[in-house]
Amino acid sequence: MGTKSEEDQIKGIYYLCERNNGEPISTNAIAEHLQIKAASVSDMLKKLANKGWVNYVKYKGSSLTEKGQQLALSIIRKHRLWETFLVKKLQFNWDEVHDIAEQLEHIKSEQLIDRLSTFLGNPKYDPHGDPIPTKEGVINDSRKSILLSELKPNEKGDIVGVNDSSSALLQYLAQENLILGTSIQVLEIFDFDRSFKIKSKDRTFNLSEQITKNIFIQKK
Repeated sequence: MGTKSEEDQIKGIYYLCERNNGEPISTNAIAEHLQIKAASVSDMLKKLANKGWVNYVKYKGSSLTEKGQQLALSIIRKHRLWETFLVKKLQFNWDEVHDIAEQLEHIKSEQLIDRLSTFLGNPKYDPHGDPIPTKEGVINDSRKSILLSELKPNEKGDIVGVNDSSSALLQYLAQENLILGTSIQVLEIFDFDRSFKIKSKDRTFNLSEQITKNIFIQKK
């Protein structure tokens, strides 16, 4: 286990590499993501490399070692379990839990996290639809989800996740009752701005292209 700062950096590199199809990430990209100076990132990467968490080659980018990958998945597991606990057991809204889980994810006790998972029934997904890694660092996601923006008129599906966990989007979706498990049908797609006319339960409404590109659907 690392310090809070080291764990934040490891998790940030994990997400960046995931978005980059596993390819090494530039120092500037890491600096932008963590909102710190590139020179500070270079120093940080050297320290993480010395601890065996990062593969760092100057000017060629950085990636996580297997050890670093396991640490990142452990942090993500804790984060998503705490989000699940906060929503399911303490009745927080799904847009309120990210920042709290950011603090709780640095708790070191594996026994606590094991008991938390058992208490919650070993959930597979968090309140935003993201898969929760197992204790062994395995992500099991058998769902075949696509973005809502990829559906065609008359196609149907259930909401299974979001591509953006920002409070603004989550609050909007909750306000429109577009939560996980909600069934929707695409009625029409407007050529002008690629907005969608959607039917959900007994009502119809429009969603912007920006919204449809941030909702994951499992087609029916």
